[in-house]
Amino acid sequence: MANAIINVTNLRLRTYIGFNPDEREKKQDVVINLEIHYPADQACETDAVEQALNYKTITKEVISLVEQGHFLLLEKLVAEILAICHQHQSVHYAKVRVDKPHALRFADSVSLTLDWLK
Repeated sequence: MANAIINVTNLRLRTYIGFNPDEREKKQDVVINLEIHYPADQACETDAVEQALNYKTITKEVISLVEQGHFLLLEKLVAEILAICHQHQSVHYAKVRVDKPHALRFADSVSLTLDWLK
């Protein structure tokens, strides 16, 4: 079995994230990384587009969720992005990491990672 691994790296978006009053009123930057695994035997053999996982479709769904959403916790945001990744039938593993830059005074960012295995 040819296991394809799609990586979407450093997708930079803005959303409402946090529970402090100022975080509820102003969008903040988030940086999203996705790792999505699916069997690619048919795509490799046939070169047929319909046999491949459409990462553009997944990315558009993530962008819509994030830009339109309001989240208190990184956990909720990451879980909802992960759900988008594994709703596709062929996906058998997905991992999502979301960084919240400048969330802590002396740190570049705070991140949370969740993964899912079929």
